Amino acid sequence: MPSTQRKKIVFTGGGSAGHVSVNLALIPSMQERGFETYYIGSHSGIEAGLIAGLPNVPYTGISTGKLRRYLDMENLKDPFRIIKGVAEAHRAIRTLKPDIVFSKGGFVSVPVVLAASLNRVPVIIHESDITPGLANRIALPFARKVCVTFPEAARHVKNGKAVHVGAIVRDELFSGSAARGRAFCGLSAGKPIMVCMGGSLGSAKLNRVIRNNLEKLLPHFQIVHLCGKGQTDPGLDKKGYAQFEYITEQLPDVLAAADLVVSRAGSNSIFEFLALNKPMLLIPLSKAASRGDQLLNAESFRSAGYADVLLEEDITDIRFVHAVQQLYHNRGEIKARMKSHDNQASLRTVLELIMQTVR
Repeated sequence: MPSTQRKKIVFTGGGSAGHVSVNLALIPSMQERGFETYYIGSHSGIEAGLIAGLPNVPYTGISTGKLRRYLDMENLKDPFRIIKGVAEAHRAIRTLKPDIVFSKGGFVSVPVVLAASLNRVPVIIHESDITPGLANRIALPFARKVCVTFPEAARHVKNGKAVHVGAIVRDELFSGSAARGRAFCGLSAGKPIMVCMGGSLGSAKLNRVIRNNLEKLLPHFQIVHLCGKGQTDPGLDKKGYAQFEYITEQLPDVLAAADLVVSRAGSNSIFEFLALNKPMLLIPLSKAASRGDQLLNAESFRSAGYADVLLEEDITDIRFVHAVQQLYHNRGEIKARMKSHDNQASLRTVLELIMQTVR
C-alpha cells in the first residue's frame, strides 16, 4: 500500500536578505505541492525575522560562525561555533527526517549542508552570483545540484552539477501598489521617486553620499532611503525625503512607486529590479570590501543595458548627482530593454529540479 506521508523540505540560508529571498519565493510553492516546510538558520540573524512572518514554517536556530576573509579575534572562536552548529543541525535533521535540503548560502548554511550529508539527505544549492561565495564553495562537494542565476557561473561549478535556472523573484513583488507606496512614505504623486538602498545591512558610504546631496536632488526627486539597521539619521527631516532602516511587508508597494533605484549590486536585488522594470544605478562593493562578485554582477547588467554603474572608488558628489540625472534621462530606453527579459520560467525550473531529486 503506497505511503501517504507528506514529503518534507528543509530550507537554510541567511546572514543577509539576499540569502533568504529565494527561499521566501520557494516556500509557498512547496507548500502548495503538499510539502511540510522547515527552516534552519541562526538564532538572531535577519533570516529569523523574515521567516517568522511565514505560516507553517517551524524555525530551528543553530550556532554559527562567520566565515571572514580578514584577521579578527573572533576567527579563533568561529571553528567551535561551526562545530556546535553542525551538531545542532545534525540533531535537527535526524528529528525532522527531511526528504531534501535547499540551501541559499550564507555562513549559517554550511553546518546544515554538512549535517544533511552526514544524514544522507540530498542537498540542492542556489548561487546567485557569477562566482560562488565562500559558504557555497565549502558546500559544493556535498550538493547534488547547484542552481545558478548567471550562465557564466556554470564554469565555476565542477562535475556537471550546475543547472542554469535564471533569477527567482518573489511573486508578492508584483502585487505592489504605487499609491500605497507613496502613502506609506508620505510622498506625493506629482514628482519622480528615487529609492536608495545599500542592501539589508546598509552601506555607510552610500548613506553619506545620498545625504550629502539631498539639497541638489530633492528639487528634482522624492527620495526613499533604506539606510540599514541603526543607520537612520533622526535629525534629518526634509520634505520629500523618507528614511527607514529596512522595509519588508511594504517593499512591493515602495518599489511599485519608484521611478529609479540606486543600489548595491547584490544579485537577488538587481534581478528583482529588472523583473519590475526599474532603471538602476548600481554602486557595487569594491574588491577591497568583497570577493568582487558585485563588480561582476554590475558589469553584466551594464553590458545588457539594464543599469548604469558608478564604481565606489570613483564616487564624488558631482559624479553621483550627474549619474542619477543621466539615469533618469535614459530611463525610457533602459525600461524598453528590461521588458524583453523573461524570468518567469526560473521558479518552475527550480521546483521541478527539487521534485525530481525527491523522486
